[in-house]
Amino acid sequence: MNSAIRQAASLLLLYPGPEWPGRLRLIDSTLRALPGPRSEPLLLLRFCEAVAGLPPTELGARYVATFDRSRRRTLHLTYYFDGDTRRRGQALLRWRSLYRTHGFAPPSDELPDFLPLALEFAARCPEAGERVLREHRAALELLRLALADHGSPYADVLSAVCRTLPGASPADRAAALRLARGGPPAESVGLDAGPAGLPHPAGPAGPEGSDAGHGGGPAGAWPGVPALTGHPAEGHQ
Repeated sequence: MNSAIRQAASLLLLYPGPEWPGRLRLIDSTLRALPGPRSEPLLLLRFCEAVAGLPPTELGARYVATFDRSRRRTLHLTYYFDGDTRRRGQALLRWRSLYRTHGFAPPSDELPDFLPLALEFAARCPEAGERVLREHRAALELLRLALADHGSPYADVLSAVCRTLPGASPADRAAALRLARGGPPAESVGLDAGPAGLPHPAGPAGPEGSDAGHGGGPAGAWPGVPALTGHPAEGHQ
């Protein structure tokens, strides 16, 4: 289930280009078919309903205003604690090394800490993906809180992502910063084996078996949804 939530969140956090309406319908129908009374699919469905009536151009403008015009709402995870420093360069190298180790081939025109990319990796490589998301839990929580303060429906997407991780979410920014100093909470539940009911395209398996390797495209892509190409491909500057 966690992998399904992360894959859906990855797709929902991409820039909404012309293909957005079809992508949204596919995600909506897939989420409704997931088993079990969990809150994460409901949060993602609430986001889908909130934006369903918006033309892609209008939602695209909101996307830019939300994620590109505020450093507190960036989708690049290492920026929250490394900023534009030399230290961030080292952090990005570690991300690239992680992807290579697990046979994950992200697009070359996107930084490896781009959240939709990280979520797709976590959907495809659950164990390694879980670890890296937990390492960046504080950044995810800061983004969630900033989106909520902004009144953005994207806050529901981040809430769903954070609920796939162990431990309760911090209530405010100060608590999220304390989380950064103290490290992620200890694992309290087992990791799921992979997406529940989400088909992956056929492709070579990497070091984690079915959880790695996608021959240059996103291993977690759903049928009918274009490959994850980064941020963004449809005229978004």
